[in-house]
Amino acid sequence: MNTSVSSKAGSLVFAFCLIAMVGGKHETVPPPQVPDGLKAPEGQVVLLKARGHGVQIYTCKASANDPNSFAWSFKAPEADLIEERGNNIGRHYAGPTWEASDGSRVSGEVQQKAEAPKAGAIPWLLLKAKSHAGAGTFGRVLYIQRVDTEGGVAPVTGCDQAHLNNEVRVDYRADYYFYVSGR
Repeated sequence: MNTSVSSKAGSLVFAFCLIAMVGGKHETVPPPQVPDGLKAPEGQVVLLKARGHGVQIYTCKASANDPNSFAWSFKAPEADLIEERGNNIGRHYAGPTWEASDGSRVSGEVQQKAEAPKAGAIPWLLLKAKSHAGAGTFGRVLYIQRVDTEGGVAPVTGCDQAHLNNEVRVDYRADYYFYVSGR
């Protein structure tokens, strides 16, 4: 192979990788319309949008203040992450943690919360990354938004002494936006 052709091809590959690494100036996925408190900080760009399909898990617990009072307590989510073409790209579970099919993970911490516009839907959230694992898809995610939620709210009945420590799994869907630094 001609070394000048090989060198030019290598330079092009490096340039494309560099643009991808810094986020470029072109956002392929626009951020969602959200209340001001749920917007990602300035300088963040959407890396990826995925639909979460799964359940919110609740456990029947006695109240700490009144052992004769019982309520459903949030335990964890369990969801598949599906990209726009319908491919499964990972999963979402306790932490809260999002794990890509490439093994990279990001765990987040809630920064802001807003009531969902749809009745019976879990709140919308803005989360900040608190830990990462792996250098793949989620290895550099800094913020996550959970929006456009449907379902997932704890039942209002069924938690009493007879059902102490029982679990319920409530179907939900949500859109997750994953942000990286665009600087």
